[in-house]
Amino acid sequence: MNVVEIEGVTQRYGRTTVLHDLNLSLAPGEVLGLFGHNGAGKTTAMKLVLGLLQPGAGQVRVFGRAPSDPRVRRMLGYLPENVTFYAQLSGLETLRHFARLKGAPLHQVDRLLHDVGLGAAAERRVKTYSKGMRQRLGLAQALLGEPRLLLLDEPTVGLDPVATQDLYGLLDRLREGGTSIILCSHVLPGVEAHINRAAILTQGRLLALGSLAQLRAEAGLPTLIRSRGLQRPDMLQQRWSAAGHVTQTWGPGGLQVAAHANDKMDLLRQLLVLDSPSDVELLPPSLEDIYRHYLNSGEVAL
Repeated sequence: MNVVEIEGVTQRYGRTTVLHDLNLSLAPGEVLGLFGHNGAGKTTAMKLVLGLLQPGAGQVRVFGRAPSDPRVRRMLGYLPENVTFYAQLSGLETLRHFARLKGAPLHQVDRLLHDVGLGAAAERRVKTYSKGMRQRLGLAQALLGEPRLLLLDEPTVGLDPVATQDLYGLLDRLREGGTSIILCSHVLPGVEAHINRAAILTQGRLLALGSLAQLRAEAGLPTLIRSRGLQRPDMLQQRWSAAGHVTQTWGPGGLQVAAHANDKMDLLRQLLVLDSPSDVELLPPSLEDIYRHYLNSGEVAL
């Protein structure tokens, strides 16, 4: 049984349709990245899963039940995009307060504060916390009660690069433990190694859904082959350009060529036979490349 099933959901705010016939699922222990521009429908989809909204048409099931079922809500954790806490309470007092509200064991509080990097700041008042520290406290709040389904709306907002990697490391451990996660983010670099599938939305429509390997194959985007230390870069560039390959110089004695799936190995062989590069780098299409491709395709189709 899937943890989340969204079937044929259409949602409107007044005359504005924010979701169009959305079909989406989440398997146990899966991390689904939900991506799209502002107003694409990501937060609305999460609110439907949380039971904060009722679908105008279609059906949403969480653990096989209605999202509003109290048994379901005890298995959920949620980090909103903008977290707000009582400024005069300490981080420790705040988390204990939410633990009591959620019915979570108080012994989890100290461990969670440590896990999100707030152990040393636990006794400080929240009003002294930076935005990144408040975001970490929000994540600790979402993890109270060891939820089986975690919904994260822009979890890296305000986090520095080290804290962002710590967050993703924590999510990896949760996934390995069987927690299912829906992750909304505008910050695409760094996300791709930590999700199982990506869903790309625009104007309430699902443009693409699948693993990164599937989306790369469907999009047909090229892998970039970058070589340095070439002896005859001009000769290679002339040869490849004449064959219809997109090339450009890459620093002194360097060359970049865009290689589609059927050409990649042939271009690599030519590179090594016709010249002696000091270094070769292969760059497959990134999540950002995939996102831009589908977003542009969706805008044309709409």
